[in-house]
Amino acid sequence: MNVNAKKKRVVVIGAGLGGMSASIMLARDGFEVTLIEKNKHVGGKLNQLQTKGFSFDLGPSIFTLPQFFRPIFEGDGTRLEDYVTLQRLDLQWRNFFEDGTVVDLWQDRDQMRLELERFGPCVLREYDKFLAYSRQQYEIVERGYLRHGLDTFGQFLRFYGWKDARDLDYLRSMAGSIRKRLSNPYLRDIFEYFIKYVGSSALDSPAFMNLMPNIQMEFGMWYIPGGLYELARAFRRRLDECGVKLQLEQEVVKIDHAARSVTGVQVRSSDGTSASFEADYVVSNMEVIPAMQKLLNAPPARMKSLERFRPSCSGIVLHLGLDRVYPQLAHHNFLYSKDLHAHFRRVFRDGKLPDDPTLYVVAPTRTDPSQAPPGCDNIKILPHIPPLDDRRPTTREDYVALKEVCLDKLERMGLKDLRRHIVVEDFWTPFDIEARYCSNQGSIYGVVCDRRSNFAFKAPKRSSQFRNLFFVGGSINPGAGMPMVTLGGQHVARLIAEQNANT
Repeated sequence: MNVNAKKKRVVVIGAGLGGMSASIMLARDGFEVTLIEKNKHVGGKLNQLQTKGFSFDLGPSIFTLPQFFRPIFEGDGTRLEDYVTLQRLDLQWRNFFEDGTVVDLWQDRDQMRLELERFGPCVLREYDKFLAYSRQQYEIVERGYLRHGLDTFGQFLRFYGWKDARDLDYLRSMAGSIRKRLSNPYLRDIFEYFIKYVGSSALDSPAFMNLMPNIQMEFGMWYIPGGLYELARAFRRRLDECGVKLQLEQEVVKIDHAARSVTGVQVRSSDGTSASFEADYVVSNMEVIPAMQKLLNAPPARMKSLERFRPSCSGIVLHLGLDRVYPQLAHHNFLYSKDLHAHFRRVFRDGKLPDDPTLYVVAPTRTDPSQAPPGCDNIKILPHIPPLDDRRPTTREDYVALKEVCLDKLERMGLKDLRRHIVVEDFWTPFDIEARYCSNQGSIYGVVCDRRSNFAFKAPKRSSQFRNLFFVGGSINPGAGMPMVTLGGQHVARLIAEQNANT
């Protein structure tokens, strides 16, 4: 970049991890970056609640693929570990089944061998072969789709050609390939529910999404002492170091445009005042469909082209502070539906609230006692449910009823008298998620992963309508989850730098 040239201006809408990632990389590359966030804090869905001695991570609670975060924090003599402490969790998940069976998922192979021996020798052999298959799927997807930021099916075919296309498991469903390789019903459920990372169904996602177990087993599952919101604080520190201009409690209400270019944004402050910011490039961390509807007033014909990028599932999220500890819980726990496939069909195909939900339960005090007062417990409960849908209206009362179903299940499966020990309760519904984060229909994970509608692709990072408008976050490739949205922000920064160098 010519040192005498005026810096190009970038406005980034939303301080989620994708928006902050793009902002940091662009600022380091010499752009003048303004990051605008409507809430009081950075981090987007990576959020925190502290009350009465309890500290709750309101959003993500699992940290994986630390290598995807390193470019944000490294390159000028610093390391990721200078900003956050990473603590490996070798007991990754504890899995509870309705028949009383409990299966622990360990990264350590010897521990996992001891765990599986009770099911017979063939189960361990199948497990090892499945992980080898999972690693093959990850390696194929990583070296193209993830590393180079491929955005379309056409780019996918051009990059991989026929050899990798033969090795990539795309003709079956995720559940179908698991059933082919694993005979143990508990392992089938455990590996099918890895699809929770992208809020989709193992019955409908392409089989190459079985790459996800390899992410945990090869690269580890991590916790950040003090809670995962420490990662958001680290990003905030990095924003300051790189000279990004951060505007909090400022809501972007419109993206200005002329012909095939965007020219800036219109902003409304929390006190009701208005302002405008001119820009040579705009990056939206608001999901693609809400951004097109609310900020660009896109016509129905243009919105129709986005129909294949349907929202992922939503959830009710229940944070409980308890005046006792339930020692049977590990840090991460899953309590499975009696029939997981029936659960997938009901939620993802029928669009109905689950009658027998699979519950994700986080108890971070197993690793970090600072997250609750002495002798107390801190748990988060999350079942996957359909996104908001005007065709099937759901009320807050419906979600409260589902909360009671979840508490019933927890008490039935071992958390005796749970209700009696609640001293703090924080409850989120899809209405709250949609309002707080402008997510599409209250989705948690951006775009659903469906082999028939989108082949697991999300929306492209670059606007097809405006040459200098880009998107980051869970609704664009490579998709949802902290590592993926952070990687997507880095890809967008690279695309803008390349476009700027060629103009």
